[in-house]
Amino acid sequence: MLDPQAPLPFQATVHPEARAARRLTWDSREASPDVAFVALPGERMHGNAFVEQALAAGAPFVLTDLDVPRAVRVEDARAALFDWARAERARAPLVVGVTGSAGKTTAKSYVAAALDALFMPVFNTMPAIACFLIESGGAGRPLVVEMGIDRVGEMAELVDLVRPDVGVITTIGPAHLEQLGSIEGIAREKGVILRGVDGGPVRALVGAQAAAFYPGVDSYGFGDVTFAGEGLRVTPEGASFSFAGVPVSLPLASTVQAEAAVLGLVLAREAGVDLADAASRLAGVSVPGGRYRVHRGRFTVIDDAYNASPVAVRAALDALSGWEGRRISVLGRMLELGPTEQQLHAEVGAYARDRADLTFGVGAFAAELGERAFATVPELVGALLADIRDGDVVLVKASRGISWTPERRAQEGVGLDVVVNALLEARDGPASV
Repeated sequence: MLDPQAPLPFQATVHPEARAARRLTWDSREASPDVAFVALPGERMHGNAFVEQALAAGAPFVLTDLDVPRAVRVEDARAALFDWARAERARAPLVVGVTGSAGKTTAKSYVAAALDALFMPVFNTMPAIACFLIESGGAGRPLVVEMGIDRVGEMAELVDLVRPDVGVITTIGPAHLEQLGSIEGIAREKGVILRGVDGGPVRALVGAQAAAFYPGVDSYGFGDVTFAGEGLRVTPEGASFSFAGVPVSLPLASTVQAEAAVLGLVLAREAGVDLADAASRLAGVSVPGGRYRVHRGRFTVIDDAYNASPVAVRAALDALSGWEGRRISVLGRMLELGPTEQQLHAEVGAYARDRADLTFGVGAFAAELGERAFATVPELVGALLADIRDGDVVLVKASRGISWTPERRAQEGVGLDVVVNALLEARDGPASV
């Protein structure tokens, strides 16, 4: 419980009616009798505008600079939140930070399973990470934190907040180029996670794909790496391999998941965790929707639609190529690729044509991405459903455009979860003839 009446690691005036909460949120819509509200400044509005709404929802306390009932009143709510997070993080026995151009959420899930750790469910923003550290730091279990960036200097801010004992980079590739400038800029910014605050010690690990960017840093995965799984076998049923003599089986997984599992086992062994127990937990990992989630039926849908970058799309296409049946790729726009975006989409589209039997593209770079090109998502859905057959395997992947309206997402060819939903509805309907 988060008790505002207990000693706090920052200066505050605590209202006598403020009471303990189970969780924190910066979204007033999530406030409840168990969830306290933190009033943070936003791009368009300050959280103070929603304090009354949070109190009406029964929030046990609100962290704010306003003098209101149940207030934990501070001069700067954001600074207080981060001070609180650092204090609670210091109580955690082990903190693993994970970043990369692709595969962060997958790596986070598998590392957490291997270590039997607590981990953030979805969001990886600074406020989300701070709330997670406050809620979990005192639990006595390892913590795994996903640390995504999209601007210069952000990783240094995250490292200062999280202070990871282990820093992991999964992959390096073109993503957020509009802000980070180049592949070299991405590698440099993400590489900050491999160094501690003020040069303090950090256990640094990088995935096989990222190893070339960080010579001398220990790597994991398969093949020519420091810590390698052995005998990797990937089929439509899943991936299997062994690590340090322990067999590992991952249902409905691809090479990306297997590499994440190797990472988890490396860290489990170094933490003194029984590898057989860790491998057993790895077999039960379920990643969030949109991250290579396989839906089998009279035709198979591979839902990898949560987000996309060139390196992530290539990995998904590699996985698709191992399936039997007619392999179909459905690709949409990849965002934040800067002035080379057309070339990068064309390269991904050529890769898709090599690994799929039929390729669909949608949005601004539809023709680059697929042989069958459509301007909008509704047009794509109609054509795809008319063509789908029993036994097909369909991969769906694109960026999200999460802040865009549904209309703009449909027009730009992003947010292809609607395509996944349409396919699943069709799959569960009458069989094709």
